Amino acid sequence: YGLTEGAEYRPLVFINIGIAVVVALVPLAHRYNEIAGGLLIVVTEFIALTAIASYLGREAGTALLFVVGAAAPFFVFGLERVRLAVAVVVVGLALHLHVWFSFPQYAAHIPSNPRILNDLYTQSAITAFGLIAVTAWYAFRLVENAKAETDRLLRNILPDKIVERLKAKPDTLIADTFDNASILFSDISGFVPLARMLGAAKVVELLNTMVREFDALAAKHGVEKIKTIGDAYMAAAGIPEPTSIHTERAVRMGLDMLSYVERLRTDTGLDIAIRIGIASGPVMAGVIGTQKFSYDVWGDTVNLASRLESQSRPGRILICPACRQKLEHAFTFESRGEIEIKGVGLQETFYVTGLKPV
Repeated sequence: YGLTEGAEYRPLVFINIGIAVVVALVPLAHRYNEIAGGLLIVVTEFIALTAIASYLGREAGTALLFVVGAAAPFFVFGLERVRLAVAVVVVGLALHLHVWFSFPQYAAHIPSNPRILNDLYTQSAITAFGLIAVTAWYAFRLVENAKAETDRLLRNILPDKIVERLKAKPDTLIADTFDNASILFSDISGFVPLARMLGAAKVVELLNTMVREFDALAAKHGVEKIKTIGDAYMAAAGIPEPTSIHTERAVRMGLDMLSYVERLRTDTGLDIAIRIGIASGPVMAGVIGTQKFSYDVWGDTVNLASRLESQSRPGRILICPACRQKLEHAFTFESRGEIEIKGVGLQETFYVTGLKPV
């Protein structure tokens, strides 16, 4: 289109070369300050656009590119520097108006050529609309990614059903009563001397390995992990989604936990074993707290499961009479006899010895 013909176009060539040099210096600017590169680009673009407009006149559409400065600064500098971003927006607006009123076409340094001006305006419009569209798309993409990450984190902390209720009504108290559910507690036998022998790093590695496997077993059997406390693991079946086979799910998970720990004992040579206690009955559950909140369960059934775990033996699952009634069709048992359970009194308890032959 003849933009490179004649001495009158040389300033435009020099301006574009200057922009290319500045862009090449941006990585170096980042070494001095995290916003230095962004500021360098903004200042260079504003100066370059103003200079180009002074040569071509306002009808070339250069002023349109200042509009991009209404959105881009918030991504360049981040919301933590909102004052700087707003300042750039204000300067961009001022320069846009300055270009429009100060460089009418009759005052342009380069003689008017309607065909060239139309092409330049079209290019400027396409560039401006394209950059604004990309900026808007990027903004929505960031929002969607943030929402997805928040949702993923919530689902790692809370059951899916509870997450959906929180999202639907964030300010509503979540507290439910379940007439029948099963609570599982497990604990590593002899954990304190084992921890002393292994040291902090290896203990954390061991616990992480075990908990990850227990989490996988919980997902496999449809059991909800509630929490870990040190070397103790707590899970519940039948909440927040009620099911008639909650006790069977909890016991099947418990048996798989024992099998896994036995394999771990063989593979590592560590003297490691877990005790498990399971109780069935009514429980209450809900979201506790507003910071570092958690989905928790409480009630007599929870207390009973905890005490059964403490009365159990390494490598065994101790259950209450209510559990046995629900499991007689599929499992075999061994009576532990009557034991004194704090808060309950004398009660016969049973070890689960395995599955009944099919």
